[in-house]
Amino acid sequence: MIVLDAYALTALLADEPAAQEVGELLAGGGAAVAAPNLAEAADRLGRLHGIAVHRTRTAVDSLEQSIDLRVRVVEHEHAWRAAELRVEHYHRTRCPLSLGDCLLLAVVGENDQLATADSHILAVARKERIAWIALPDSQGQLHLPQP
Repeated sequence: MIVLDAYALTALLADEPAAQEVGELLAGGGAAVAAPNLAEAADRLGRLHGIAVHRTRTAVDSLEQSIDLRVRVVEHEHAWRAAELRVEHYHRTRCPLSLGDCLLLAVVGENDQLATADSHILAVARKERIAWIALPDSQGQLHLPQP
């Protein structure tokens, strides 16, 4: 299953440069977004793109029906794993992971792939041996994690 971060969902719904790549990933079926990342995407779409939350909800509901997009609930064990990831990897300037980023990493299962444009999330995914797909950012640039 492909697990989208907030940016991937935002890119798709706001027709940003990664929209085509995200659409192709979703066409394969089996996609998910963590509940905190869904909230982050709805927030960004509202604040940065002027898309009302109810319109985002309608679009996500449609994706849930048409491509079986699933919203992953954050469970007790995900919260603990997110805390471990942030304590281990966070640095204010070198690796500024938010708790939402860490929750995203925590909900990705061993048979999943994480889709994001965030080089810091990609770097942690690489270190943690989480399968990932790099997306172009909002400027159309691809930022791969450093080995």
